[in-house]
Formats: sequence, structure tokens, C-alpha cells
Amino acid sequence: MSIRGGRAPVLLMLATLLAGAQQAPQNGWEIGPFSRPASGNPVIVPNPASLFQDPIRNAPVHWEALHTFNPAAAVRNGKVVLLYRAEDNTGAMQIGMHTSRLGLAESSDGIHFARRAAPVFYPAEDSQEAREWPGGVEDPRIVEAEDGTYVLTYTQWNRKTYSVGIATSPDLEHWVKHGPAFLDAQGGKYAHLRYKSAGIVTVLRDGRLIAAHIGGRYWMYWGEGAIHLATSEDLIHWIPVEDARGEAIEVLRPRPGHFDSAFPETGPPPLLTSRGIVLIYNGKNAGPGGDPKLPPNTYAAGEALFDAQNPARLLARTENPVLEPTMPYEKTGQYAAGTTFAEGLVYFHSHWFLYYGCADSLVAVVTAPQTAPTQPESHKLQAVCFRHRSHD
Repeated sequence: MSIRGGRAPVLLMLATLLAGAQQAPQNGWEIGPFSRPASGNPVIVPNPASLFQDPIRNAPVHWEALHTFNPAAAVRNGKVVLLYRAEDNTGAMQIGMHTSRLGLAESSDGIHFARRAAPVFYPAEDSQEAREWPGGVEDPRIVEAEDGTYVLTYTQWNRKTYSVGIATSPDLEHWVKHGPAFLDAQGGKYAHLRYKSAGIVTVLRDGRLIAAHIGGRYWMYWGEGAIHLATSEDLIHWIPVEDARGEAIEVLRPRPGHFDSAFPETGPPPLLTSRGIVLIYNGKNAGPGGDPKLPPNTYAAGEALFDAQNPARLLARTENPVLEPTMPYEKTGQYAAGTTFAEGLVYFHSHWFLYYGCADSLVAVVTAPQTAPTQPESHKLQAVCFRHRSHD
């Protein structure tokens, strides 16, 4: 099959792209099991005292007064760095009607964080203002390019429509916005698509999660309701992988009777391992037809395994969630049904640290020792230099 629009072909056959789930080659491919630390959770909570001079309002705002949740994570200079979504106390008191900005917090142990007084990423009078104001910038994921550049995928929300935005930074503090991921794909075919939740495939190298080059390109799992796939040559401009009808393929769909029966969506950046690509994803439990062990509308996290030779081919997924709301701070908050919404994954001090949003209100963490093989053995990765390109 070829990607439309004159780009280099994706080395996948259509029949393989649409293959159903297969049995995993062997057990033990999952990351985990995860456990909550004995103390320290939640790791980020709202701070009504924090003030920020908003460049659009031209007035001070309490930028993290109401909720702090859904974080991205990276390891930099021997510390875990979180970019977490923070909602101010403006707008109507309902989900999505406050302004979101991204705060930065650092930790030497992955649990106790010191945070900056002001956000590091936010709506401003720039090329993306119309897409990001007044709703804000939401739900980030971070990957690191081979040259150390950080690539951010996030939701642009103007309270009318939303899309995945791309931004880059040398230090996680100073950012360049590049606009929607699919803006130019297929001659503008996806320019008006509503889409969110995007994670770029990574590989563990020298303790860092680096964007993985597979088959001559980068890969990104994206979407909610069903999970899709896209490719890129530069980590900024992305093209959805399509089927023979010219529609974006669905590589993971809802499962009746399971925790992901209503609304699966991409979690943190996936990990390329010797067993395949491991995707931690978030699933919503349906009311009728969902998992009877979970309350309706609850969000829990599961894991899926994709073929590293064919990133569209689903091999297996966990029967039950690997993380679900059990603690009071996970079951009570802005989102009344409860969530453990995973978005940030790092390898730190020989353990996996998974950061997640709790009921759209707080940030918490679970950890796991490294058990599953993480270093790919048979997949040749090509390291290429990151190229800066902008829509501005």
C-alpha cells in the first residue's frame, strides 16, 4: 500500500494492515505490573495561589487554581520532568470550559516534585491563537528526538473544535508551535478533522525514550473512540495511514464487555521492544455492555501489543485493565465517574514510572520494575537528524 499524496510508500500490505488481533508470540510482553508508591500520591495538586500574567487577557490569572492533571513526562539532566495540564478558575464550572495551560515540575525521585511558578506552554498572541483560545492547550505527550530536541503532541482547544498540535523545544521550557499535525496531509484532506490523543513510538536507548525510526519513518498512534496510525519523516508533519477506500485505518477498536468497551484512546508514547510495540492506552467503560466489574463511564488503562514489522497489526491486548480507579483521589473529582488516565511514561532508576490524571483533577504515579524485554533485537532503527520546519 502507498500513502496518498506522493510521499514515499509505507511498506505494508493492505491485507496485513487490516488483519485482526492475533495471539501474542509469548507471554510477558506487558510493561508492569504497576503498583502505587507507599506514599507521595497524588504528586501534583492544584495551587490556587499561583498567578500568571496572561498575554491574551492582559491580566493576572490563577492558572492552576482548579485542576492539575493529564501529564506528559520525560527524563532530563537526571530528573523526571512533568508537563501537566492546569486549569484556571475562569469560565463555566464544567469540563472543558476553563482555560488550560501546561506547567512544569521536576523531581529527583519521580515522586516529590518542585514546580515552576508560571506555566511554560500556553495560548498566546501567536500563529495558533485562534486554535487555542479560550479553551487552551491540553493533554500533552512528549518524545525526544535523536538530537535531543523534544517533540510535544497536545490538544488545541478553542471551545469549538480541537486537533493535535505539534511543538518543539530544546529544553522543555522554550517552545516553537508548528500547528496541527495533519494540517497539510493529503492536500488538506484532514485540515478540519477533530482529533486528539497522539503518541509517537519510542525506543529505550541509554535510559532515554527516543523517537523510533521503523521502516524509514516515524510512527504515531492517535485518536479516541478508535485508535489510528500515522507516519512522518520529520516528527512535525504527519500523514494518516489509510485503507483502500482512502479512510484512516482503525488499529484498535472498542471491545464489548471490557474496560475499553466505549472509548479507547492513545495513552503515553508507545514503546518499541523485542516483542513488538507496546501501547498503553486508556479505555472508557460503557454503561450497557461494559465491564460489570467497573462503574459505567470509568476510564482505566490497558496495554496492547503491535507488530514492530507492521505497526498496524494488533497482536494482543490485556484482558483486564493494568490501572483502574481504586483510590479516593482517583474516583472523586471533576470527572465524577473516576479516571486513571495514563499519559506520561519514563524509565528512571531502573523502574518504569507511569504518570496519570485522576478524575480530571490531580496527577498521580505508579511504578514497575523492568520485566519485559525492552531492547528490540531484530528491528533495524535508523537514526536521522531532526529537521526544524514550521508552519509559521
